[in-house]
Amino acid sequence: MKNFMCEDFLLSNDTAKKLYHDYASSMPIIDYHCHISPKEIAENRTFDNISEAWLGGDHYKWRGMRSNGIDEKFITGDAAAREKFQKWAETLTKAIGNPLYHWTHLELKKYFGYTGALNGNTAEEVWTLCNEKLTSPALSVRGIIESSNVKLICTTDDPIDSLEYHLAIKNDPTCKVKVLPAWRPDKAMNVDDTLFTSYIEKLGEVSQTKISTLENLFSALRKRLDFFDTLGCKASDHGINYVPYNPAPLEEINGIFCKALLGEAISADETEKYKTALLIFFGTEYAKRSWVMQLHYGVIRNTNSKMLANLGPDTGFDCIATAECANGIVGFLNALDEQNHLPKTILYSLNPGDNEMLGTILGCFQGTEIAGKIQHGSAWWFNDTKTGMTKQLTNLANLSLLGNFIGMLTDSRSFLSYTRHEYFRRILCNLIGTWVENGEYPNDIEVLGQMVQDISYNNAVNYFEFEID
Repeated sequence: MKNFMCEDFLLSNDTAKKLYHDYASSMPIIDYHCHISPKEIAENRTFDNISEAWLGGDHYKWRGMRSNGIDEKFITGDAAAREKFQKWAETLTKAIGNPLYHWTHLELKKYFGYTGALNGNTAEEVWTLCNEKLTSPALSVRGIIESSNVKLICTTDDPIDSLEYHLAIKNDPTCKVKVLPAWRPDKAMNVDDTLFTSYIEKLGEVSQTKISTLENLFSALRKRLDFFDTLGCKASDHGINYVPYNPAPLEEINGIFCKALLGEAISADETEKYKTALLIFFGTEYAKRSWVMQLHYGVIRNTNSKMLANLGPDTGFDCIATAECANGIVGFLNALDEQNHLPKTILYSLNPGDNEMLGTILGCFQGTEIAGKIQHGSAWWFNDTKTGMTKQLTNLANLSLLGNFIGMLTDSRSFLSYTRHEYFRRILCNLIGTWVENGEYPNDIEVLGQMVQDISYNNAVNYFEFEID
């Protein structure tokens, strides 16, 4: 029996151990999609206690606590930080098989040197240890990033964002990590949202463009795209329920847009046509700039209307969607490809049932600009479990080329979550090691080692065209 969270955690054979310890573990980290705050990096935030660092904004943990019957005051409410930590520790005991259990203990081990098990009985000693450690500069935001060997981070930023903190980081010689903005234009696409008109007004203000037509909108967005480009942006990200494809003439799209500006109701068909047109516009612009287009889809958001009213969005009340989506994805990619405007694209579905479908779509639209131009993104959100990652990697290997995969990201709001890269690398090395030891691939350790290093780091650098100092 292995010891809990030992050095060979998740590594079940000798090949896996060699690949991880000799090749994967020391590779730097590229975190090309996350939701951490550039402001907190610029200001090098420190945390007052482990609850602040761990539980603030982490809807993964919030969902677990709610499933344990914990009162909301201990989750997002006004309970004391120590009380919230106690409730989390008591919840964690029941989280066997959940990645939260693994992530929590990987973080405790790496950043705080704690090798025991967090539970209700050990909560006090862990609370005291972590809070003492958090007083050290080594566990400031930048300290965490540097000790995690993170070379580059892409945040998630709205087109109207000033990017002032990105500029501050860029001009700060003491900051050792490169932090780039990533373009997230969801609010410009959500023509059916009640806040759409006010958002377009703000977009007009920051772009110094009077927006009254679709062409005005495109002009304003191009200005902001150019601005993001000056600060090194290499990627966009779209959070959409599904990938629409309902093309219509631009004259009709302009009519829909003008209706929305007047506050008139927009039908579901009109919404889909508008979103299709905007996605095609964005894809074309990304291709011009050699940006990567990321499409995150397959989610039903804000399912609990009562909790949405109380807490707002992004608080742990989203779920997997099962809508048919292959036709939309294929139609959209094909429309861009027909015009030679298809950018490098990463497809993520929250529904693991889409894995095989995405694996086959990749092969339909690959290009010669770079190996693996169209990517099946890493197991996302509810899928970044041991099982989910293994399935995604296996499906990708079965139907495409695993060696060209661009690897893991955190998709996180927490600065302590870089151990998710370690978790991924251990799972990757174990999967490849198992195939090798079963005689399914030659035991050429140099080839295998290069492969896991490429998937861990090198492929992402080359794919996004990042310039690493």
